[in-house]
Amino acid sequence: MAACFVTDNEAVPVTLEVAREFSQRQAGLMGRESLLEDEGMLFQYPDLQSPDRGFWMYKTLLDLDIAYLDERGRIASIRQMAPCVTSSAGSCPTYPAGVAFQSAVEMNQDFFSDHGIEVGDQLMTGKEHCSRP
Repeated sequence: MAACFVTDNEAVPVTLEVAREFSQRQAGLMGRESLLEDEGMLFQYPDLQSPDRGFWMYKTLLDLDIAYLDERGRIASIRQMAPCVTSSAGSCPTYPAGVAFQSAVEMNQDFFSDHGIEVGDQLMTGKEHCSRP
């Protein structure tokens, strides 16, 4: 899916794989050895998720950043997550959002800071949003 993170200064185009179903969200980016710089995964939920809900990195090999988005697609929280390749799922830390969220986007670590994307910026889906307003 073509999308853009829209900041005060620019629109940053990205290509997102979409995880809508439970099984897709559960697998996430497990086992991936690399992502292109502008690739990531969008996790969509049917309902607003509680602030204590988060993600874990079980069997995930990449350092990732995650942006938790509100129901309007605005970034409400950004966290950095480290790989967890242990054989015991219970020993992997979770990364709670700290805010209610409707969706989340995982990108390579430092993607958001490298592009000046911060809390309050917005994810817009579709190529038509990738030009500066």
